[in-house]
Amino acid sequence: MNDIRRTILWVIFGFSMVLLWDQWQLYNGNKATFFPKPTPTAAATAPAGAASNAAVPTASAVVTATPGQVPADTATAPAAVSEKIDISTDVLKLTFDTAGGTLTRSEFTKHADFVDSSKQFVLLDQSGSRVYNAQTGLIGGNYPTHKTVMHFSGERSLKEGQNELTLRFESDAQNGVKLVKTYTLQRGSYAIGVKHEVINTGAAAVSPQLYLQLVRDGNKPAGESSFYSTFTGPAIYTDAKKYHKVEFSDIEKNKAEVDKTSTNGYVAMVQHYFASAWLLGDGISRENFVRKVDTNLYAVGMITPVADVAPGQSKTVSSQLFVGPQEEKVLEALAPGLDLVKDYGWLAMLSKPLYWLLDKLFGFIQNWGWSIVALVLLLKIAFYWLNAKAYSSMAKMKAINPKIMEMRERLKNDPQKMQQEMMRIYREEKVNPMGGCFPIMIQIPVFIALYWVLLSTVEMRNAPWVGWIHDLSAPDPYFILPVVMTLTTLLQTALNPAPPDPMQAKMMWIMPLVFSVMFFFFPAGLVLYWITNNVLSIAQQWIINTRMGVPPQFNLPKFK
Repeated sequence: MNDIRRTILWVIFGFSMVLLWDQWQLYNGNKATFFPKPTPTAAATAPAGAASNAAVPTASAVVTATPGQVPADTATAPAAVSEKIDISTDVLKLTFDTAGGTLTRSEFTKHADFVDSSKQFVLLDQSGSRVYNAQTGLIGGNYPTHKTVMHFSGERSLKEGQNELTLRFESDAQNGVKLVKTYTLQRGSYAIGVKHEVINTGAAAVSPQLYLQLVRDGNKPAGESSFYSTFTGPAIYTDAKKYHKVEFSDIEKNKAEVDKTSTNGYVAMVQHYFASAWLLGDGISRENFVRKVDTNLYAVGMITPVADVAPGQSKTVSSQLFVGPQEEKVLEALAPGLDLVKDYGWLAMLSKPLYWLLDKLFGFIQNWGWSIVALVLLLKIAFYWLNAKAYSSMAKMKAINPKIMEMRERLKNDPQKMQQEMMRIYREEKVNPMGGCFPIMIQIPVFIALYWVLLSTVEMRNAPWVGWIHDLSAPDPYFILPVVMTLTTLLQTALNPAPPDPMQAKMMWIMPLVFSVMFFFFPAGLVLYWITNNVLSIAQQWIINTRMGVPPQFNLPKFK
């Protein structure tokens, strides 16, 4: 009974280590050690031109792994030469292909690359190592698709003093139908207005359908850590089913489950810190789909009908394309539920208010590092009495520890009598061996939620703290913070009462060391949060021990 509290905490810690190891195995393409899943198809690098050859979806092929059929004349007609159009605003550098007016590359001027900080971060891309495009077109007949070469008009850069930039891509008439795509970019915005105008130049009414899709390879983003894993893949949101992530492996096996029809919501491609999404207004009916396009190439999208277009008439469908960082307030303002692409996992109910508080603190402090310190301080104040109860219980245990050790040595050959004597000591001293456990366990979900807030918040990218810490989302380049964290963890361990059992006493020192080594590869913001928590815990424990007449002492390890 003397060590029940520590045993429970070690079990929780050990289980966390198991989960982290499993995620590390999955990230590196290995089968999970403890919780195996069906092995996904090996991810091959998609060829540079794969996206342009992606099949056009058909209404009958949605939510299947079978690509739709390319319109016959697109496949048989001589290939027209397309052109790359480079566009720039204050926050975006975009590349469009006149083949379909497709957005094939997006570069963010305010976000550095993960691997090479001298370069700007690229999300959408079409290169030898990455395929990630935003495509649209018409189906339901031999109409213009994302493969049809269009004519571009418009300016190519947002001028000083200009707040809006308009791009126009117009196809030739195909089977009596002309498609005009108009992109509208705003200063300071990652949301792009996209208007599709369907013009009937023929002699009969037409009823095409518009598809909007995001096509991406199944490879993990470059520079992602091997010590923690974040979701990469499609996501669909509807009012009925809410936010639903789809694994690439489920698409591969045709096991993906999505809300197939809706009149609201969005489709998205999500990865750590960044996302892209197609947004249609509420009340517009659409079919949502995910599908496999090619080897290691997947699509998520929606198909919406265009009302009957009479000869000489036109119909317009307005939408938005978001391509940018997961800034929570921006996402909330764009569409209901879009903020959920910033993935907090199952603790979102706790994580969102914690982020709100962190953001408010940043508004006053204007430094994300000191905002983290302030947030942990406020949490420590909020949980002061729970922590005080836990440390008081630990102090009592520490006070009677010599008596327990003497008794265990005296009765080491009689385990039953030892247990009875231990219970008697607890009753006489009015000590509850579980007293220090429950207050700590209550706080665990809050601190796990804070962990996900700090891991998911894109504002931490390139955010400096002090001195050598120039990016709170990257590991400490000189490992100073991890070393400090290790020292504070060992100091906190030394202040705790030593377990009577020699094996548990060794584990009490080994496990924190293993845990600390992992943090050498964690973002500096997370390490800073843990150091702050450790320092405040040590201070509170020291004060409570002193008040209770139990002088703080360091219980150093014995590995003999």
